[in-house]
Amino acid sequence: MAAMTAAAFATDIKVTNFRYTGPMLIHRPVMVDSVGFTGNKYSENSMLDTPTDLSRAADGAPYSGVLAPGCDEGAALHLLHFTIDNSNYTKAKVSAGKMKNVRIYIDGKAATSGSPTVLEPKTHNVVIKYLSQKGKQDSLKVTVSSDDATMRVSDAGQPRLYSLKDVMTGKRVYGVDLSHDGRYLITTTYDTHQNGRTTWRYLITDQKTGRKVLETGENIKWMPNSNAYYTVREGNEGRELVVTDVVSQESKTIAKGLAKGNFTIAPNGKFMVITQTNNGPADDRDVHEIVSPEDRQPGWRNRSALHLYDFTTGVCSPLTFGYHNVRLQDISAEGRYLLFTTQRHRLTERPTSLGSLYRLDLTTMKTDTLITDDGFMNGASFSPDGQQVVVTGSPECLGGIGKNVPEGRIPNAYDYQLFTIDIATGKATALTRNFNPSVESVVWNRYDGRIYFTAADKDYVHLYRIDAKNGKIEQIATPEDLVSSISLADHAPVMAWLGKGASNSDRVYTLSTANKKSTLVADYSAEKLKDVALGVCEAWDFTSSRGDTICGRYYLPPHFDANAKYPMIVYYYGGCSPTSRGLETHYPPHVYAAQGYVVYVINPSGAAGFGQEFASRHVNTAGQGVANDIIEGTRKFAETHPYVDAKKIGCIGASYGGFMTQYLQTQTDMFAAAVSHAGISDHTSYWGEGYWGYSYSEVSMANSYPWKDKKLYVEQSPLYNADKIHTPILFLHGTADTNVPVGESIQMYTALKLLGRECALVEVEGENHHILDFNKRIKWQNTIFAWFAKWLKGDDTWWKAIYKPKNL
Repeated sequence: MAAMTAAAFATDIKVTNFRYTGPMLIHRPVMVDSVGFTGNKYSENSMLDTPTDLSRAADGAPYSGVLAPGCDEGAALHLLHFTIDNSNYTKAKVSAGKMKNVRIYIDGKAATSGSPTVLEPKTHNVVIKYLSQKGKQDSLKVTVSSDDATMRVSDAGQPRLYSLKDVMTGKRVYGVDLSHDGRYLITTTYDTHQNGRTTWRYLITDQKTGRKVLETGENIKWMPNSNAYYTVREGNEGRELVVTDVVSQESKTIAKGLAKGNFTIAPNGKFMVITQTNNGPADDRDVHEIVSPEDRQPGWRNRSALHLYDFTTGVCSPLTFGYHNVRLQDISAEGRYLLFTTQRHRLTERPTSLGSLYRLDLTTMKTDTLITDDGFMNGASFSPDGQQVVVTGSPECLGGIGKNVPEGRIPNAYDYQLFTIDIATGKATALTRNFNPSVESVVWNRYDGRIYFTAADKDYVHLYRIDAKNGKIEQIATPEDLVSSISLADHAPVMAWLGKGASNSDRVYTLSTANKKSTLVADYSAEKLKDVALGVCEAWDFTSSRGDTICGRYYLPPHFDANAKYPMIVYYYGGCSPTSRGLETHYPPHVYAAQGYVVYVINPSGAAGFGQEFASRHVNTAGQGVANDIIEGTRKFAETHPYVDAKKIGCIGASYGGFMTQYLQTQTDMFAAAVSHAGISDHTSYWGEGYWGYSYSEVSMANSYPWKDKKLYVEQSPLYNADKIHTPILFLHGTADTNVPVGESIQMYTALKLLGRECALVEVEGENHHILDFNKRIKWQNTIFAWFAKWLKGDDTWWKAIYKPKNL
């Protein structure tokens, strides 16, 4: 690495260590003519235009010397490589001194020696490509000049900074799928390229030998009870279901002319159930009636129905008929019964959406009603013997038997619980009433009869299992922060699972359900984070003035100096769920840290995963209590960590977190900058205009309405307290946001402009609630970086580069 003495932080940094690739001999071409087609004469310097793979430069051999390597055999090309790290948006000059016949490339783009180049905060690859003549060497005096005191130079052997590119590109794991006997594993991956294109791959590995059996671009899944996989292809007769034996690779088509729709293959492998969507009645596109608040949503009038496709006869027969939506929940192990739900709406009472659960006997076509008009049910599946059903839902599901909140308190409907129903007796049992984590995915395993599930445990997602006979819950230790996908073999004590964490990407494991030991199968994170320097991520909890333990964590810059002062960014959601510990999110703490910020992530009261009482504080508070937790936590963190510059603290949140950003500024002036993405500024307008405004308010403002509770809807809305805001605030919003309409940001921006307060509004054209378009996301993310740089680092260069000053 280049000397990190005072010279490394001076205006001119001398580069003395490189990676060298060469020499690459270049021969003079045969002179067919004395001039080219433009009349130009041949020049030896044109050899520099020879196409060269610059990416190889980083893998060269270490080199340090006063002379650039030459070649005694003839004219040759050479590559010298080094990197520039900068945590600020800056300009830099790379000079090759008196070297002749040289080209400089920064991140693959040509740069002029000694001319300034704009560098965004990250690690930059610099390649010096030069041409030497036989037996001659030039002096090697390479310098990097910049006013950025954070800049570092090194050869390619040093770790680089984590960047937005790392978040948005590279290979990730979508899910895992075990064969029935646990012998074979399908791992589904997607690789996002630098142009935003995504490639999907499906990999089968033999877990006994570790051998890769197949890799394909076709979407494949396992057939039940066999080591054969299936895929859907377009054939002469329409969609076909093709099954392939994993050992022999022999294929056969078992279904033709399949109707469009999602399908589930029965556990006995004899039929599939297809969910078909039928188009609802249409009005004139130009002038049409809205028959329900949900009717504004595209496709809401469409209805789904179930059909059974018999593999033996090839007949596809309808199972349900009517105008209510029908959704398949499960098929019993022997294939005799189906579980399905229907949904209906009633707008005059909470809950406004009601679901009923039925068991259908396929031999008699008779149904048994298991649950009627329950607005808090989420999903259901059979026990292995088909005698029971496991149900997920909010604490108010099944008459509220899972509620565990103080009298008069309404639970958080996103704090999911587990229940069982005995089909013969109808008896319902709440399994997780006294269990703090919030249930996520659930599998009732056929091999050992236990219920395996993942659950949000504070800001982690852990793995658990329940003995359905006695209700005992057991946590299974895993070496990851987040267990994001599980798959269990039906006929072996084996599970496959996907894990990730605050400081690592995806890793695939298998687990023995007999001894609860996990084995690493594939480490995709190792490749993604190869040669990346991540700062420290540590837990930091505090006891609030209300006596609560408020959970949080913090991230430090990679080259952290405890004696320095750093600006800090506070990130939160403040809504119904905790902030994710995932590495690759839309608000990536490690990227902020790489740009020289301390990042404090806090999970204030109201989030699921901390117990029902804690989660219920999200209901009918509209920021009260939550804001106090964030303010108090931020103040205490700054006081107990002297490296935080308490005058340079920013905050950021999205959706409900965007509302919290706005609301916080009405409660405190402690923040030097704030960012609100898709935030709610007026609870009344969001309640009526957002696609899910009034239905989400059934969770956050249960049984409260604008005409009944003006204090909650008006006084707790940032818009009606705009005059209290003095913090510079950036509003970001997709123009096509149907969840929180863009007007929520527009009206708050307008209010602050009329008040003469510092603010900015940036709209992302055509994007919805989340910014998903690859190139637009980069611009959106850079806007956030630039805003914080302007107000927390006192440098508006990046902001002005993106949004040039306008005289209007």
